[in-house]
Amino acid sequence: MPSTPSSPESSPRSSTRPSRPLWQYWLLKLVAWGLGLTLAGLAGILLVVAVALSVAYPNLPDISDLSDYRPKLPMRIYSADNVLIGEFGEERRNLTPIQDIPKVMKDAVLAIEDARFFSHGGVDYLGVIRAGLANVGRAKSQGASTITMQVARNVYLSAEKSYTRKIYEILLTFKLEHLLSKDQILEIYMNQIFLGNRSYGFAAASEAYFGKPLKNISIAEAAMLAGLPKAPSAYNPIINPKRARARQLYIIERMEENGFITPEQAVAAKNEELKVKTGLDAERVHAEYVAETVRQLVYSQYGDETYTRGLNVYTTLHADQQVVAYKALRKGIMDYERRQIYRGPEKFIDLPANPKEAEDAIDEALTDNPDNGDVMSAVVLEANPKRILAMRQNSETVEITGEGLKPAQSGLADKAAPNIKIRRGALIRVVKTPKNTWEITQLPEVEGAFVALDPRDGSIRALVGGFDFGKNKFNHVTQAWRQPGSSFKPFIYSAALEKGFTPATVVNDSPLFFDAGVTGGQPWEPKNYDQKYEGPMSLRNGLKKSKNMVSIRVLQAVGAQNAQEWVTNFGFDADKHPAYLTMALGAGSVTPMQMATAYSVFANGGYRINPYLVSKITDQKGKVLVETKAPALDESARGIPARNAFVMSSLLQEVTRSGTAARAQAMLKRPDLYGKTGTTNDSIDNWFAGFQPTLAAVVWMGYDAPRSLGESETGGRLSLPVWITFMESALKGVPVSEPAAPEGVHNAGGEWYYDEYAKGAGVSSLGLQDPAARAASAGEPPGPMSPTGQAIQVLPPADEKKRILDLFKN
Repeated sequence: MPSTPSSPESSPRSSTRPSRPLWQYWLLKLVAWGLGLTLAGLAGILLVVAVALSVAYPNLPDISDLSDYRPKLPMRIYSADNVLIGEFGEERRNLTPIQDIPKVMKDAVLAIEDARFFSHGGVDYLGVIRAGLANVGRAKSQGASTITMQVARNVYLSAEKSYTRKIYEILLTFKLEHLLSKDQILEIYMNQIFLGNRSYGFAAASEAYFGKPLKNISIAEAAMLAGLPKAPSAYNPIINPKRARARQLYIIERMEENGFITPEQAVAAKNEELKVKTGLDAERVHAEYVAETVRQLVYSQYGDETYTRGLNVYTTLHADQQVVAYKALRKGIMDYERRQIYRGPEKFIDLPANPKEAEDAIDEALTDNPDNGDVMSAVVLEANPKRILAMRQNSETVEITGEGLKPAQSGLADKAAPNIKIRRGALIRVVKTPKNTWEITQLPEVEGAFVALDPRDGSIRALVGGFDFGKNKFNHVTQAWRQPGSSFKPFIYSAALEKGFTPATVVNDSPLFFDAGVTGGQPWEPKNYDQKYEGPMSLRNGLKKSKNMVSIRVLQAVGAQNAQEWVTNFGFDADKHPAYLTMALGAGSVTPMQMATAYSVFANGGYRINPYLVSKITDQKGKVLVETKAPALDESARGIPARNAFVMSSLLQEVTRSGTAARAQAMLKRPDLYGKTGTTNDSIDNWFAGFQPTLAAVVWMGYDAPRSLGESETGGRLSLPVWITFMESALKGVPVSEPAAPEGVHNAGGEWYYDEYAKGAGVSSLGLQDPAARAASAGEPPGPMSPTGQAIQVLPPADEKKRILDLFKN
C-alpha cells in the first residue's frame, strides 16, 4: 500500500532538531572565524619571531670568553706588610672564585634575586609574561629578570629598556645556559654586578661597606649587600641607611622563607648591629703620595693595562711607620699654624632665620667644604669674644671657649676687618684637643715633607709629600727643590776631612767681609744665625753650634770646586751647587729625597744607595712579573771612605747630644742618633736631616711660594720635633747600634783622627787672620795652613768674580 506523505510537523527529522534563534547561529559563526583568525595571527607571529630569531641568533656576541672570565681589575698597591694603600681603576673589584664565596652570601643573593636559579633553564617564563604585561601598562617598566638574564645584560647589553633589547637578552640567556654551568654563571654575577661606591662584585663591596673580607661576612651583612643590586644608590647603607635597613630585613625574611636560614638565625640577623664604614676611616693608611708615585711608575711600563689587568704592586713602605709619619708631619704643621695670625673664615654663607632652612644651608656649605682629616669644618651660629657656637655635619653643635679661642682672637675683636670677623654664617675650621675640648684653627698655607728610608739598602719606609694630597698633589719629597741651609754643612766638613782637617782643627768664628774687590760687585757680609761670634773653636764645636763663619772658612780652605766635586759622592747634582763660598751655607738646591739618600751615606759606612719603592709586581693570580732586589753594599757602591763616614757620624752625633738638635737624644734617651738642623736665610726653608744606623729620615717645612716662616722658626723648633716623634715610634724595640771604628782611624784624647795624623796634629788653626784683610793686600798672599802644613788658596780666582757677583745679588 502506498504511503501517505506526512506533514512537516509529523516528520521525525523535524521532531528531533532543536529550535535555534538566528542570532546564535551568526554568533557561533563569528566566534569560529575569530578563533581561526587568532590562530592564524599567532602562527604568523611565531613565524615572524622564528625568522627574527634565526636572523638575530647568529649576530649575538661571542660569549666563549666567559668560560675564562676575566673582568677589568684595578691595580692595587700594598705596603710591605700587605696593607692596601692605594687602588687605581675604573672598577673597584676583587675577583673571587665561586668556591671562595661564602654560602651565606650566595643564599642571600638567590633569596632576593632568583630563588629558582638552580632549577630553571635561564628564563622564568611566568616572570617574562608578567614583565611584558607591565611594559604595556606602565611605560616599559621591567622586572622578573633571572640571574642569568642579568649576567647577559650586564656583560653584553646596554641599560636601554626596549623590546628589542629584551629579545637579545633572552637569546643571550639561552646561549649562556648552554655554554656555562650554573656555578660559572653565578660566579660571573657575584663578581660583575655593580654595587655602588665604585665597587663591582660582592667581595669589593664587603671591603667598601664593612672593611672586611667577604669570607668573614655575617648573615646580616650578606643581606645588606644582597639588597644593593636592585638600586645601588637607593639602598646604599652609607647614604640611605633607613632604606638599606628596610631592604635588609626583607631579604632576611626571604632567606628564612626559602629555608636558607633558621627562624633563630633570622631573629639574630635582624638584631645584629652593623658597623658600616664611613668616609672618615680612622684606620686608613694615608699614603696618597706614595700611591700616586707608584701609579706613575707602573703606568710608564704597562700603559692603560695598569688600570684593568689586576696588577698587585707591593712597596717597601711599612704601614705603621707611614701612619706615624703622616700624623707627625701634620701635627708639626698645625703646631706652626697655631702660632700664625688668623687669616679669617674660609667663606660666609647667609643663614635663614628658619631653623630647617638654616640647617639645609649649613649642610650644603659643609658638603662643599668637607673636613680635612682632623681639621674639621663648621658653620658659626653665634660668636662673641668669649664663646663660639658652631654646627658641624649631622647637626652636631660644638662650643669653643677659653683656650680654644686663642688662635683666632683677632677674628673676634670688635674692630676686626669684615673678611676676618667671625660672625654668624662664617665657615671656620675646628680641631679636637687632647683634653677633649674644641679649638678654632685654620687650614695651613705652609707645606712640609717627610721621607724615611733604610740606609742599608735604600728601601723607602715612609713618605709624606705634603699636608694633604687632596689639597696639593705636588710631592715635596721628590719634586721640591729647596735650599738645604745648614743641613748641607756636613758635606762640606766631609770634604775637609779628606783635605787634612780633623774634628779638633781650630777655626776662627769671627766676622767675615768680602768687599767689591773680592766679589767683583756688591760686598758680601755673611753672619751667624744668632749674630754672635765666639772666636777660635774646634771643627766639632763649629758644626755642633752650626757656625756659619766656621763653615765658610772651611770651604775657603777646601776650595769651592773641590767641595762641589766631593758632594757628588753623596748623590747631589754638581750644577745645583755652584762652586761659590755660599755653598758653605747650603745655598744650592736639593730635594728631601736627595737629602735622605745623602745622609744614608754617613749612616751605612760610606756607600751610595739608590732609594726604591716597589719591591714586587704580580698579576691577579699571583704570578711575579717584576721583583726588585736591593744590591749588596760592596766597594763598587762606595761613595766616601769608611773612616770619613765614621768621623762625620761622630760629629753629627755631637749635634744631637749637645748641639742644635740636643733635644733628640734628650727625648729619645738613646745615643745612636745623628743629624743636623737646617735653617736658610730669613727662615725660608726649615730642615732636620738625621739617622740611626737602621733608619735615615728627613723633614722639610716651608711655603711653596718661598717666604719667611718667621724669625724664630728654626729647624730645631719646627722640623726636629716631627723627626723625634717619628723616630720614637719607629725605633721602639730596635737595639742601640753605634758603628765600630773602621781601619784608618784612632782615638786620642777623646777625639778621632785619621791614622796618618799624629796626636794633636788636628789642632792647627784656620782663619785666625781675617781673609778680608788679606784680600786688601796687593799680591796673592799665602792662605791659612791646613793640618798637613800645606798652604790652601782661600779666595776664588779673579775670573769667577762676575759669577760670584750674580750669586750675591740673589
